[in-house]
Amino acid sequence: MPEFSLVPGRRTVIGMIHLQPLPGTPFHEEGAFREILDRAVASALALQRGGADGCLVQTVDRVYSADDVCDPARAVAIGLITDAVARATAERDGFHVGVQIMRNALSASLAVAKVAGGSFIRAGALVGQTLTPHGMVTAAPLAVAEYRRRINAQGVGIVADVDSMHFRWYGGGKTTGEVARAARTMGADAVAVGDPDEARTHEMVASVRRSAPGLPVILAGHTDHDNAERLLADADGAFVGTCLEDGGWGGRIDEDRVRAYVDVVRSLEKR
Repeated sequence: MPEFSLVPGRRTVIGMIHLQPLPGTPFHEEGAFREILDRAVASALALQRGGADGCLVQTVDRVYSADDVCDPARAVAIGLITDAVARATAERDGFHVGVQIMRNALSASLAVAKVAGGSFIRAGALVGQTLTPHGMVTAAPLAVAEYRRRINAQGVGIVADVDSMHFRWYGGGKTTGEVARAARTMGADAVAVGDPDEARTHEMVASVRRSAPGLPVILAGHTDHDNAERLLADADGAFVGTCLEDGGWGGRIDEDRVRAYVDVVRSLEKR
């Protein structure tokens, strides 16, 4: 897989591959793993054929540890899925495959990406703390940086959520841009921001631009075919999920929906 990088002037469209609960987690259904893997590969191919720039393989196991830990069976399962997705999409240069083991298993995510052919991970909390339904998630940037170097995964990019559904700076007192600047210092290659309110999303992007010039900003959800033109006018890319899935969240990715979304985004680049 290529090292993670964004093409200047091109909005990077990364489709979400939402995995059903995996082995090693409480809500996994025995015998479902092969179907989960096959659906992930089919969704990745639909994203690739539809013109997306990459995908993010994300665990959706419903309950998580708040620590940087991952059950061995869960790690093996997402490793096999990531490997299958990377192999299936390898024909096109530059198609990125990301890994996110929720809630914040960054070490395991780095390991899976490094070994199985991923090019980046998404970090729910790289700096600071955030309060979640699963408890307080406390970042450990030194441990992440040390492990990244230990396994020679500097080429695996880190996209860090700094103000989104996954991360809100606990305790207040910092702007989105200040958190983004801290994340860059700790090793982030890009940051993710997003809010259901469009005006708030624009404010987040502007804050990052002011405080961390040159740091790529990826929208952390909340885009669809109707608002992508407005929201991506300011950003460098987007994680896109529900609007591409047949039947809504968690469904199979539909190639035609991907193509229609990408067409909207590419029209921005011609102006």
